[in-house]
Amino acid sequence: MPMPSVRIARHASSVALAAAVVSTLFLSALAQQSYPNKPIRVIVPFAAGSTTDIIARAIADKMGQSMGQSLVVDNRSGASGTIGQQAVATAPADGYTLMVHSSSHAVSPSTFAKLPFDTQADFAGVTPISSLPNALVIAPAKNIRTLQALLAAARARPGSINFASAGQGSATHLNAEKFRLAAKIEATNIPFKGSAEAVTEVLSGRVDYYFSPIAPVIGQIRDGQLLALAVGSPKRATALPEVPTTAEAGVPGSEFNFWIGMMAPAKTPRAIVERLHDEVVKALATPEVKERFLKLGADAWTLEPEQFDAYIKKEIASNAQLVKAAGLQVQQ
Repeated sequence: MPMPSVRIARHASSVALAAAVVSTLFLSALAQQSYPNKPIRVIVPFAAGSTTDIIARAIADKMGQSMGQSLVVDNRSGASGTIGQQAVATAPADGYTLMVHSSSHAVSPSTFAKLPFDTQADFAGVTPISSLPNALVIAPAKNIRTLQALLAAARARPGSINFASAGQGSATHLNAEKFRLAAKIEATNIPFKGSAEAVTEVLSGRVDYYFSPIAPVIGQIRDGQLLALAVGSPKRATALPEVPTTAEAGVPGSEFNFWIGMMAPAKTPRAIVERLHDEVVKALATPEVKERFLKLGADAWTLEPEQFDAYIKKEIASNAQLVKAAGLQVQQ
């Protein structure tokens, strides 16, 4: 039987531990109540001017006004978005470092042999922000006016057709590969550093086509510099209602949902994650953001944090199957 002095020591230790836990919880709750009390950094894993960057800045301004603190966009491009992802995965989980990323977030686990982070375990989903259909665009000089005409050209000379992507293993690349497999055609990927370069090469005619996010090409489509043969999304784009989906145009099973969403480091307090979710929803409801999204061809789309986490998990599994079926090379 323990001596009285031992029992007293154990009791004192338990009391001290309990007091420490209560103190930590109190300070945590206090920090969450005062959140945010300094500017919030929003890491975008792509260059300034990219679709993801444009969407991030569109909502950051409104969120900052509502929350009383600036949301500062920090572009950390490179390595198909993984440089920015790592910066967020290793940041303090205090709500002051966030990430706005695209569908490529759920692609990298399948296209890299090893990542310096766990795509599922190291991030907490806040919410999707938007769904942006990719438009299959081609230069008018190619004299191809329909998706069926493009397929006919590809089948007439197997291996002669190529397509642009915003990087090997990017979401634009995956969209094109899913279309290629469903259409049963041979086509070669020509990867670029981003959409700007890809669009330039398609405009020049040096590359045949590109599944581009609508934002970088909506102006050229409306001006007649590019033709949109189809959109790769499950449903037609609000900004291009007359353009059929690839499935409607005769290639079923080719649908690809290109999305942009907000995430935080995995251990960010749940109350802060939920606050951020609510602020994104609030920002998307403002007339200014609605108008900006309409011009970009972006559709607002949100999910509860738990639903977004589940969606990302499903996307990772689906992309893994697509990468395998397409025989894509895994980056070391």
